[in-house]
Amino acid sequence: MLGAADVFAGVAGAVHDDRGLLHVGNPLREQQLLERGAALAALGDRAVVTVAGPDRLSWLDSLTSQAVAGLQPGESTELLVLDPNGRVEHAASVVDDGETTWLITDADRVAALTTWLTRMRFRLRVEITDRSAETAVVGGATSAVADLTARAVWRDPWPDVTVGGWGYAASEGHPATGRDWAEAVVDTSELERLAAQVRAGERAIAGRLAADALRIAAWRPRPSAEADGMTLPHEVDWLRTAVHLSKGCYRGQETVAKVHNLGHPPRRLVALQLDGSDAVLPEPGASVHHGDDEVGRITSVARHFEQGPIALALVKRSVPVDAPLVVQVDDEAVAAVQETVVPPTAGREAAPPRLPRLSRRT
Repeated sequence: MLGAADVFAGVAGAVHDDRGLLHVGNPLREQQLLERGAALAALGDRAVVTVAGPDRLSWLDSLTSQAVAGLQPGESTELLVLDPNGRVEHAASVVDDGETTWLITDADRVAALTTWLTRMRFRLRVEITDRSAETAVVGGATSAVADLTARAVWRDPWPDVTVGGWGYAASEGHPATGRDWAEAVVDTSELERLAAQVRAGERAIAGRLAADALRIAAWRPRPSAEADGMTLPHEVDWLRTAVHLSKGCYRGQETVAKVHNLGHPPRRLVALQLDGSDAVLPEPGASVHHGDDEVGRITSVARHFEQGPIALALVKRSVPVDAPLVVQVDDEAVAAVQETVVPPTAGREAAPPRLPRLSRRT
């Protein structure tokens, strides 16, 4: 089987790494084409697991944060696998075709997700298969991926608040309003056909850098970036699309309910506009400072065709929303202006009323 890097090796300007196509010479231009629906993105950093069998949907419903037992063929959603303390272990985009449930996740986590699902199978009628070797994932506008011969197509619900979900970021003025993004699962032979069309000048292709820049601009979390082993779904606004707050019990559900109803998440996601006067661009993991204090870490970063250098970061909830921040890059400090994604007030949606103190009888 040809890897994604080999498939696009003959495309003019193609630059790739071990996860596939990075860009084809101009990532900023590729972003514009993707946003207009005039290009497709080869997502070599995405991979696929399938769950087949008559118990697949009820089984996934019992294990994960999303209500999928009644998922209809062709309907798209998203789910999280949480640890017992409610922290995100896995996230997957979900679409069912009536016989098989397709889970799209980050390629560096697909083996671990497959292993975990297999261990949780017990005696139920489900069959879990890692499809990484035989399929690829291609992203773009819904109309663009519609031209592909796809095994399954997932349409991203972000930033809409799905049934049972909750949005902490304000819906009005959300940068992803009207966003049109879909991901198609294709056979590797279809990927080769796509590459041939690109080489013939019949279709435009974009790399992973362009797709990720549009994701960051939309404040869209993903497991390999925003889930650092300690992440609660509340901290990155994942209750919006990946959590059903009134479904039955699942691992981590108690923490999800407690933080949402009675507490506040300890960290919050912010979007950063970075000083673009220098060529320095932070790497994920770079520290974020407020004054002399380290208050968080960069999770994702990109150069956007309109906004310039942008990033997502997880910072302490106590950081004021108007605080000037600085990102440390080696020995240089890059100024950053924050935009609130998850506000410090997130959570405590059902805090019990405080009872009046009874005066002491005399």
